[in-house]
Amino acid sequence: MARTVDYFLAPQSPWTYLGHERFVRMARDARAQVRVRPMDLGKIFPISGGLPLAKRPPQRQAYRLLELRRFSESLGLPLTLQPKFFPVAADPAARLIIAVDQSDGTDAALRVAGAVLAAVWVQERDIASTDVLGRLLAECGLPDARLAQSNEPGVQQLYDAHTQAAIEANIFGAPSYVVDGELFWGQDRLEFVQRKLSTDH
Repeated sequence: MARTVDYFLAPQSPWTYLGHERFVRMARDARAQVRVRPMDLGKIFPISGGLPLAKRPPQRQAYRLLELRRFSESLGLPLTLQPKFFPVAADPAARLIIAVDQSDGTDAALRVAGAVLAAVWVQERDIASTDVLGRLLAECGLPDARLAQSNEPGVQQLYDAHTQAAIEANIFGAPSYVVDGELFWGQDRLEFVQRKLSTDH
């Protein structure tokens, strides 16, 4: 029986970007059922003790850049440490991923999530821009109607539900992976996720 993974992600997160393609391959190889759950870190941080980047002490901000560079080099993934459009409002992209998930399925949602993450951290595009999101849909071979659908009340309700589910699962950062109820935080925990996926129930 295939395992289920709740993939809690933030479309503006560099750590989500660094782990995304590895996680997608890992889940596919394990034939895991992935539930794509974009969440609002702006609602999670105040509850969990997290701080937006601009409010973190200078030494933490400096070390974050060091670690991003290390992981980028170690994984062989391009990453712009201080992209032009960051910080950026992520809600429109999160809702778009949800709309795609609803209409086109998990694989398409994972594909557009990957495109959004690369847009921020590789291509330096503004994912808060409707025009950019429309172009990303086209590049992923998805209908531009998803943009309008992403603004429907039901999509916002799902976004709120994903965020509430993250809070109830004691999630405090992105990316987070919940495999059969067990939480793994961070792309640097993917090795443990893989072990969990490869073990028998």
